[in-house]
Amino acid sequence: MSDFPWLSVLIALPLVGAVLLSAIPREREALVKQFSLGVSLLVAALTGVMAAGFDAGGPRFQFTEKYWWIKEFGVHWALGVDGVALVLILLSVILVPLVMLASWGEADRSGGVDVPAKRSAKTYFALLLALESAMIGVFAATDVFLFYVFFEAMLIPVYFIIGYFGGPQRSYAAVKFLLYSLFGGLLMLVAVIWLYPLSSRAVEKGGLGQGTFMFDELSKMNIDPTTAKWLFLGFFVAFAIKAPMVPVHTWLPDAAQQSPPGALVLIVGVLDKVGTYGMLRFCLELFPGAAKWATPVVLGFAVLSIIYGAVLAIGQVDMKRLIAYTSVSHFGFIVLGIFAMTSQGQSGAALYMVNHGFSTGALFLVVGFMIVRRRSARISDFGGVQKVAPVLAGMFLIAGLSALSLPGLSTFVSEFLVIVGTFSRYEWAGALAVSGVVLAAIYVLWMYQRTMGGPKVPAVEGMKDLSAREKWAIAPIIAIIVAMGFFPQPVLHVINPSVDHTLARVGEHDPAPDITGNVAENGARP
Repeated sequence: MSDFPWLSVLIALPLVGAVLLSAIPREREALVKQFSLGVSLLVAALTGVMAAGFDAGGPRFQFTEKYWWIKEFGVHWALGVDGVALVLILLSVILVPLVMLASWGEADRSGGVDVPAKRSAKTYFALLLALESAMIGVFAATDVFLFYVFFEAMLIPVYFIIGYFGGPQRSYAAVKFLLYSLFGGLLMLVAVIWLYPLSSRAVEKGGLGQGTFMFDELSKMNIDPTTAKWLFLGFFVAFAIKAPMVPVHTWLPDAAQQSPPGALVLIVGVLDKVGTYGMLRFCLELFPGAAKWATPVVLGFAVLSIIYGAVLAIGQVDMKRLIAYTSVSHFGFIVLGIFAMTSQGQSGAALYMVNHGFSTGALFLVVGFMIVRRRSARISDFGGVQKVAPVLAGMFLIAGLSALSLPGLSTFVSEFLVIVGTFSRYEWAGALAVSGVVLAAIYVLWMYQRTMGGPKVPAVEGMKDLSAREKWAIAPIIAIIVAMGFFPQPVLHVINPSVDHTLARVGEHDPAPDITGNVAENGARP
């Protein structure tokens, strides 16, 4: 089993499926959807089989593959997963078939707001499969240059999904997304290329004696502190844009408002996690000294993202923009946990990546169902929906309560770990971050009250409740949210060894109070 190229197969299978879609006649939309769904389910099943063979107590990177790709430049086709990468790949392959099932209707392909579909279902579903391939690749790459290739490859399907199938201002949103991403990618490319000559230096000069882009080898280098700071910034800015963090977040609300609701689940639920995953994996482990140097500033921006995103969410009139701003706030929590440099904070941040993907995914799916029915994403166009569509309202309520981290639902565990882990080392940051919890209750409950509660507005009188297909699309996510709220330990068991390795590389230990009440350093996990 360990010799089977699991990750290469998982990356190739969606791409092959996208190519085979071209052989299906355009007018046979039902067959296109069924075939795409079948491919995504096969990918999910194979990923589950692979994940079952992962040994949390074994080597850090498992299911590894390493082949020369561009030998002259030291570039390998190198793949492997640790605990954090594995759970993010599982998140991706679970959401893709559910998004396809939810996007079965034509309205999802046109942005859902009175914009006719400009392309066929075949194009839309082929782009989703191509995006799935890139998402698996970016989390599985253990060669830094290969990671960059997948990092940029994700932009292509997302750009066309927004630009061809989005709302009235889709072109503006798509170009803005592309420009922001390309700017960050350019900075990271400079830093990636810079690593090669550094690794080529002699060992006594801090290099490796040969040029390479392999992550595990680069992490052993002793880079000059000044150089490491510049390299750190090159990676960090690219990841902050992707995350997104304030002040480089402005592409997300526009992209969210114009994107098809189904695809938006993947953009916010998975793609944005590449930013925080990159911070945890590359920024901390390749440049540990620079990461500690930048920590106070990064924590400040993380707290700013938490509060700023939550405050702006309260004032939104469009549901998709509102959820996008909540994600800016939630990503602030994830970055806070990563740079708290504690095992609780980083485990909570890694778990938060997964939980946020499911929680926000559920919200966007339910909002998409509402948009299909009402042909509008404006909060003021709804009211009293729970009287005519109680199941839809119930799903919206559970997803919303998860977004505000209600105890018993998945996001609470991760947010609690992040705040506790931050408090143990940076009390000021933890105290300010708690305000985001209060603000979350305001924007979620107020949105629910305005759309689902109150008197019925005339436009929702005949609104239908969720169909069987829509229930199948949303029910697995709701089940995961509830299950992980009560029993997150299996996921944490997989994540924790990788977090411990990261902390060891950075040279940090969990702070623990001594008998006098002062903070002392202790290497034990609480």
